[in-house]
Amino acid sequence: MMIKEISEEGKDMSLQFVKASTSDALTLNGISKRAFDSDVQVGAPSAGGPPGYMSVSYHTKMARSNHLYKLTDNGLIVGGAILFWEKDKLNIGRIFVSPEHYRKGYGVYMMQEIETMFSDVKEFVLDTPIWNVRTNAFYTKLGYVEVSRDNEFIYYIKKCE
Repeated sequence: MMIKEISEEGKDMSLQFVKASTSDALTLNGISKRAFDSDVQVGAPSAGGPPGYMSVSYHTKMARSNHLYKLTDNGLIVGGAILFWEKDKLNIGRIFVSPEHYRKGYGVYMMQEIETMFSDVKEFVLDTPIWNVRTNAFYTKLGYVEVSRDNEFIYYIKKCE
């Protein structure tokens, strides 16, 4: 269980989920590479990840186009997300947490922050590989519903009122 510093207003003071800048791209790239490469422990056929997962130029491009976010804990970057929104739909392209910070609640916190930040969104969509038991259980636990699958991915949606 992660211990959080709480202010008088009940807000978490140690965690921040905000847009990343181009100066964060190198750090987020390293975290992304380690996070996705660690998927071999949960069924990945080999180390690897989604397109651009280990490309500094990709993460820089995502930051420049306002799609890259970072999660910090007391100023230390511990995770990130790439988000694409269009009108009333948000595609959670990916979220990732540094492997040394797994199972501390960071992923849940990020997903809750995403849903709060984009409260005017009517639906959140994402996909994850079929073989990844960790992420499939995670998204289901958070209320995402499988809408389809193909040979490689399961596609999820979460509708909002």
